[in-house]
Amino acid sequence: MKIAPSPARRANPAPEANILPYQTTLLVRDCCLCLHVQRAARSLARRFDEALRPFGLTNGQFSLLMSLNRPEPPSMAPVASLLAMDRTTLTAALKPLERRGLVKISPDLNDRRSRILILTIKGKKALAAAMPTWQSTHEEIEKLLAAGSPENLRRNLNALA
Repeated sequence: MKIAPSPARRANPAPEANILPYQTTLLVRDCCLCLHVQRAARSLARRFDEALRPFGLTNGQFSLLMSLNRPEPPSMAPVASLLAMDRTTLTAALKPLERRGLVKISPDLNDRRSRILILTIKGKKALAAAMPTWQSTHEEIEKLLAAGSPENLRRNLNALA
């Protein structure tokens, strides 16, 4: 008894399987801004994660802690907006930092329904310790870009955000 090959193993798939030509795939691969930004973001995130690992921080945690380094502790809304996160994601990201004593979440005295995010002394020390490594890693990355292009890149990314 002969068994028919599965559809995935056919030598010549049905014509309707090739609705989009391969050239379209190549076009998206070469031109898609979203794909290129995602690839670059993942690469940058891995690089900063590796650099910040000795401090027990990820790049996301570093950014979150840095967003709390203000003269007055912020509420959740401006931090979520700055980091382009929804409040649920921000709450989840804060929990491990709070457990480590880097952040304190307290009721806002002006609005008991709201919470303020306090960067603790321990959190400030962690940021201060990691900052030189962040700065040197950042400088290394900027050197990979053409002269003047880091600022252009930031301006363009801000326009998209």
